[in-house]
Amino acid sequence: MNNEKYIEVEISKTNNILKRKCKNSEFSRKLDEATGKNAWIIGFIADHQDRDIFQRDIEDMFSIRRSTVSSMLKLMEKKGLVIRESVSCDARLKKLSLTPRAWEIHKQMVENLRYNEQKLCRGLTEEEKTIFFSVLEKIRSNAIEEAE
Repeated sequence: MNNEKYIEVEISKTNNILKRKCKNSEFSRKLDEATGKNAWIIGFIADHQDRDIFQRDIEDMFSIRRSTVSSMLKLMEKKGLVIRESVSCDARLKKLSLTPRAWEIHKQMVENLRYNEQKLCRGLTEEEKTIFFSVLEKIRSNAIEEAE
């Protein structure tokens, strides 16, 4: 491999650093009931409170298999973070709602995310951030295409 850099390796290394940083943060220690993807699901539901959110929306948004999402939601329900409610148009569908406890976690998550974002983007121009997100989206799109 010499000095050659590979995008997959660099993304993986960066992901490991960010996970380690998150796991060791004071925020994470306070909110261990909403770790990992649970926190992202809480954020997704909160950000889309203007419409009904269903399990399929979570599957699509995070590219997670149905069985995995189902297990995650059952655990989140057990932890008192989400509520599944029937909808009038189709009794088989269960819309997802956040509990007051999850809303408090969401508020703290947003504060923590903004704080971390400031630190991670230190020294970056708006143009660099725009380019970064554009390139990352292309890489993600290529990865999804390759996985199908």
